[in-house]
Amino acid sequence: MRCPACRREHRYTPTSYPCPCGAPLAPPLARGGSPEPITHRTWNEDWVLVRCAACGREDQWPQPELGCSCGTVLRIPVRPVTAPPVPLPVHIPVPPTAPAPRTAFRPVTIRTARDAVTAAALYLKWLGFRDVLQSEARPASGIDLRGPGLVAQVDPTTRPASLRAVECLWLNGLSNSSTSVYFSLAGYTKDARTRGDELRIPLFVMDLTGTPQPVNDAADELIVTGP
Repeated sequence: MRCPACRREHRYTPTSYPCPCGAPLAPPLARGGSPEPITHRTWNEDWVLVRCAACGREDQWPQPELGCSCGTVLRIPVRPVTAPPVPLPVHIPVPPTAPAPRTAFRPVTIRTARDAVTAAALYLKWLGFRDVLQSEARPASGIDLRGPGLVAQVDPTTRPASLRAVECLWLNGLSNSSTSVYFSLAGYTKDARTRGDELRIPLFVMDLTGTPQPVNDAADELIVTGP
């Protein structure tokens, strides 16, 4: 799919989440549909009805989103629930010599700013960071999460994260000899995205399911290698 803001092309696979019946569930994408930039976000919008192909249960799920490298957050169109469900993929056994994979990340639905911080903390623990602590109230430094070798900032606002915010996070990490990680619900301005790349800061965007998505190479590497 192509970003309408910068015309970059992306491959996108929707994240699967567990249905109450235990089967993996992902919203079926509308083939040929055009993604739309998200310019304004509210907590109660962008929910879509999805049917589980295994048990037939219908539930409300957040509409998929994708963070483009230009800083734009895109809303991915989903097929209506009346369309035939997408068949589940065939399971391929993992060779016995393969390393044990991480268990599936279990997100927390984001409805408040505090939920966004909690979701980011859970994700960092899932990546392998230990003793991740949340601040009781947001400090002047903007650092919402800390742990051994870690500082992280979570921006739950409807505005893209700024260049200054990314640089301040980097300085906090530098002064503490820690890895700096940034989470944003509304993406990043172009200069913030560029600066994050230059400073090798992992940048993530979060959708309303509470599942972070990497938007730069540093974030991709963090997912693969861990702390």
